[in-house]
Amino acid sequence: MNERVLTPRNRGFLFLDSHPAGCARSVADMWEACPAPSGPSPAAATQGEGPVALVIGSSAGYGLAATLAGLKRAGIRGIGVSFEKAPTARRTATAGWYRTAATADLARAAGRDLVLLNGDAFSDAMKDQVADLVERRFGGRLDHLVYSVAAPRRTDPVTGTTYASVLRPIGLPNRTKTLVFDEEGVPEVREVETGPAEGDDVEQTVAVMGGTDWERWIDHLAGRGLLAEGFATAALSYIGSPLTAAIYRQGTIGVAKAHLEATARTLNERLGRTVGGRAVTSVNGAAVTQSSTAIPGIAPYTGLLRGVLGNGLVPPIRQLATLWDQLTGAAPLALDDEGRVRLDTWELAEEVQAAVAERWESATTDTIADLADLDWFRSEVRRLYGFSVPGIDYAAPVATDVPWPVPTPRAADDDSGPEAARFTV
Repeated sequence: MNERVLTPRNRGFLFLDSHPAGCARSVADMWEACPAPSGPSPAAATQGEGPVALVIGSSAGYGLAATLAGLKRAGIRGIGVSFEKAPTARRTATAGWYRTAATADLARAAGRDLVLLNGDAFSDAMKDQVADLVERRFGGRLDHLVYSVAAPRRTDPVTGTTYASVLRPIGLPNRTKTLVFDEEGVPEVREVETGPAEGDDVEQTVAVMGGTDWERWIDHLAGRGLLAEGFATAALSYIGSPLTAAIYRQGTIGVAKAHLEATARTLNERLGRTVGGRAVTSVNGAAVTQSSTAIPGIAPYTGLLRGVLGNGLVPPIRQLATLWDQLTGAAPLALDDEGRVRLDTWELAEEVQAAVAERWESATTDTIADLADLDWFRSEVRRLYGFSVPGIDYAAPVATDVPWPVPTPRAADDDSGPEAARFTV
C-alpha cells in the first residue's frame, strides 16, 4: 500500500496532488449538509426502491452535489459517469477519483445501488455501457438524467473531430479583476485582459459545452426504449452577475449555455410528446469549483459575494436538493419565463448585486481583505483537492492507491458473458 504524507503543491488554483482522506471527509460533509427528505418522494413511493437516475459528471462541483443530493434527498439508485485519473507511483489520483470512492461508500451505507463509471461521457461506447446497465441492472427504465459536464474538449463520436472550448469575450477584449495568492497566502488583485474570440472559437465552444451531447444521450437512451413514462432531465447551467457577463454569459461560454437552453426546449417538446416527460435547464448560483476558478474574474467575484452574504451564500448541495424535489414531483416545478429552473435568485437579488458591485469597484490589493471573505475562498479552493478540511491529520501518512469502486454483483446480473466485464471499470 502506497502511503505518503501529502502537502499541497499548486500552481495558482490548480493543485498537483489530492488528499484521499480530505476528499472523503469533504464528501461526508456535503452528505451531512444535505437536508433529509420530509417524506418519500412520489417516485419512491410508487416504485418501492426509488427512482433510477443517471448523473453525467458525477465526481465534482454541481454534478457531485447532484449525485449526493439525489441519493439522500430523492432516494435515487442508478449510475454516475465521470472522467478521472488513477493514482500512479509519483502522483495521487485526481480529487474526483477519491470523491467517487467516498460517494460509493455512502451510497452503500444508505442501501442505494449506485454504479460509478469512469470514462469519456462524450463517447458512444460510454452511452452503450450505461444503456446496458440500465437494461440489465435497473429494470430497463430510467426516470431521471442530470447533465453536468464542464470539459475543455469533446471528440464527436460520428466524425472523429475534436473540438476545444475557450473562455473569451465576443467582439472586444475584456479587462477584469483577478485574484492571486502568493506562497504565503497573501492576496493580490490584478487586472487581466482576455482577447476576443477569433475564427471558429464560438462554434468550437458550443460543440463542447452546448446541448449536443446532452441531446445525444437522450436520443441514445430513447432509441433503446429506456426512458420511463414521466422521464425528467435537467442540464445544469449558470448565468451569473453583470460583473462577469462579458467573459461569461455574453462570451463564448454564454453562447454555449444559450445553445444548452435551446436544446432543453427542443427536448422538452419531444419528451412531452413521447413519454410525458420534461427537459429543463437548472440555473445554479455561484460556487467555488474546479471549473469556476479557471474563469477570469470569478475568483474575486465569488470572494466578494461571500463577503456580502456570509452564510447566506447557498451551497451547491442545498441547491441540488431543491432541484431533486422538483424533478421527482416532491415540489412543483418552478420555471422562469424561458422554462428554466432558477436556483440562483439569492445571488442575483438586486440588493446583493448592488452591494457586490460597490465592493468590486473598491477592490484593490490593499482593500480586498476587508471586502471579500478570502479565508473562506482560499479554504474552499484547497478543499476541492482535500486540503484544509477540518478533522484531517495532514501530518499522518495516507494511502493514495484507493481503488475505483466496483459495484456489488446482483443475482439478476449475468456474470458469464463478455457484457459482465462492463460492470467493472
